Amino acid sequence: MHRPRVVPEEEWQAERAELLAEEKELTRALDALAARRRRMPVVRVEQDYLFEGPDGPASLLDLFDGRRQLITYCFMWPGGGHYCQGCSMFTDNLGHPAHLHARDTSLALVSRGPLSEITPFRERMGWTLPWFSSLGTGFNDDIGAGDGFALDVFLRDGDDVYRTYSTSGRGVERLGSVWTLLDLTPLGRQETWEDSPEGHPQTPPYTWWRLHDEYPV
Repeated sequence: MHRPRVVPEEEWQAERAELLAEEKELTRALDALAARRRRMPVVRVEQDYLFEGPDGPASLLDLFDGRRQLITYCFMWPGGGHYCQGCSMFTDNLGHPAHLHARDTSLALVSRGPLSEITPFRERMGWTLPWFSSLGTGFNDDIGAGDGFALDVFLRDGDDVYRTYSTSGRGVERLGSVWTLLDLTPLGRQETWEDSPEGHPQTPPYTWWRLHDEYPV
């Protein structure tokens, strides 16, 4: 394995200071993006979606659970006893929703699969987030997720619901702390697409992902 250069503490501190300056610049850029995101226009949701939840049928308005904001994550559902490792890894990284609830925001998972399959898997994974079936609705297609995954944000004003934000692909990946934590390490994510020094361990992306109870002990 290639090992990073070993340098005296003073040289390390100097290089860390240079990197910190770049990190702070990126932080300011991300803050500016967040500010722009907060000023994005919204689109009214006109469709009446009817999801299936653990307590029966639920509308999109019901998913807010009385709060003003709603974040939905479309969890890919291939079916047939197969589960998306990437979506599972992302869900493993979602924190306790109480912190979101304190800011008048709900978080829910949505899948285009039957609740009879979703519920046992949710219990197997030990997740407590509310998870709804969108099977038979046009929700996934309307937000551009299709059979894939996406994260969307909605705002409620009384009984009116507005879509405010959407992201997919690496836009969702950036929100998962496994990836962001690995980006801080010298070996990174250890995937072939990364710009890493020669000799670093690398495998094709996605291939190492597992459900959290499927990794070797």
